[in-house]
Amino acid sequence: MARLAGLTRPLLPVMALACALGVLGFLAAIFLTVLGTLALLGLAGEPSALAPAVACGLVAICGVARGPLRYGEQLCNHYLAFRILALVRDRVFAALRRLAPARLEGKDRGDLVALVTADIELLEVFYAHTLSPAVIALVTSLVMVAFIGSLSPALGALAAASYALVGIAVPWAASRASGTGGRAVRDGVGALNTYVLDSLQGLAETLQYGCSAERAAGLRERMVSLSADEERLKGRGALFSAGTGALVTALDVAMLLAAATLVAAGQISFAQGALATAALMASFGPVIAVAALGSGLQQTLASGARVLDLLDERPETAEVPEEEGAPLTAFTGLEADAVSFAYRGGEEVLADVELAVRPGEVVQVTGRSGTGKSTLLKLLMRFWDPRAGIVRMSGRNLREVGTASLRARQGHMAQDTHLFTGTLRDNLLIARPDADDGALADALEKAALADLVAQLPEGIDTPVGELGGALSGGERQRLGLARVFLQDAPLVLLDEPTSNLDALSEAAVLEALAANRAGRTIVLVSHRATASTLADRTYSVDRGGAS
Repeated sequence: MARLAGLTRPLLPVMALACALGVLGFLAAIFLTVLGTLALLGLAGEPSALAPAVACGLVAICGVARGPLRYGEQLCNHYLAFRILALVRDRVFAALRRLAPARLEGKDRGDLVALVTADIELLEVFYAHTLSPAVIALVTSLVMVAFIGSLSPALGALAAASYALVGIAVPWAASRASGTGGRAVRDGVGALNTYVLDSLQGLAETLQYGCSAERAAGLRERMVSLSADEERLKGRGALFSAGTGALVTALDVAMLLAAATLVAAGQISFAQGALATAALMASFGPVIAVAALGSGLQQTLASGARVLDLLDERPETAEVPEEEGAPLTAFTGLEADAVSFAYRGGEEVLADVELAVRPGEVVQVTGRSGTGKSTLLKLLMRFWDPRAGIVRMSGRNLREVGTASLRARQGHMAQDTHLFTGTLRDNLLIARPDADDGALADALEKAALADLVAQLPEGIDTPVGELGGALSGGERQRLGLARVFLQDAPLVLLDEPTSNLDALSEAAVLEALAANRAGRTIVLVSHRATASTLADRTYSVDRGGAS
């Protein structure tokens, strides 16, 4: 909680204003009752510090002021909350960029979606309805303890104990009773999102193999489990809410009896006893709001913990700032020198691999599935660092090269090109945001997509659909190839670019590569024999080694 609260530091003036307006607003509401009681006492002939007419006038002022003060408090709180949510989102996406791709490969996509959407949204409760309300409750309670204590020190002590019970003891007990229920709910939401996303992406296979009932049963099981966790959490919250109401009533009665006892003993006047009782009864609002947070805040704090866990996670390979990195000159080659690698907690995938790629070459890396071909490619891009050995580019150890410079000099294409929802133009500009129409047209021409784009009603501004669903598999891969050509990096790394394509689409991709290899060095991971027609040399990866 302290770390979440620390994010408010740049907006402390706004928070201070929210607290001030909140305290004044609650005092205005409380003194509506206190001043009204004072006016009635005056009309009844009891000694009063204010004439009834003056007291009624002040009641009117408090009533009118209460609305603007409350509005101002809520405006400041929500301004604070949404500004901080924007800051948190920025930090979360920066963390995702820092962790990608190595540390994100093992994470569930649905869980990440829940984290960057619902979990961050839930933090609004903490920033808009927790921090300043807690301060408001504390300050308002101190003011009211001082006011009631001025009427009777004994009644002031009773008021202080009452506020402490409702504002401290109740939320503490509610939080203890809720335990890890909030984290269980948020983790359950993430697991459910992952299952639903997985089910949607595999809908065709589910229908094809007739396993709809099994998927539906799995969905029901997760929903029932999540509902049970939510029911337990909300049940405890409802119990404590009812208990808070009963406790407030009991404390009101206790104040009434204590005041009556002191009046009967002649220690205070009837007016003092009536004012003290009215003041306490009217002033529980701020601490009741805090009491409700004990159980209601559990999911919010669990969401905050999930967000902080992501922000604290360290990347597999730390980025090298440009000002600290070794400069990269013209591309003079790529080499792996006695490289060995094992995934965290796993067996060795590569052992003492030697690889040399000269400028202008097309080098094929082949081998059976699972032998480490794609892993080797990821080491060449420094998605991971080798456990032993060195990967060099243009004579420089990749660990010492600025990350941005390395990415700018390496083009990459995977076996499944990811297309973002948007147009063909949008997806091309990812590779080079400042590219003009001429450069885009040239890239499409090189990838053998120009004729297809010319036939589309909206041309290059045609939407590709979700995940590129409006295009065929071959068209998606050629669009990925167009990105590579548009980036125009001296080194191109291709990971099984034709493995999911039919023979015709594969031929189109390979022909595009062959026609545009001039000035490029290409490392092509492929187990298909057809790719060897493009290669100058071939390395075979087997049992962790390359030859």
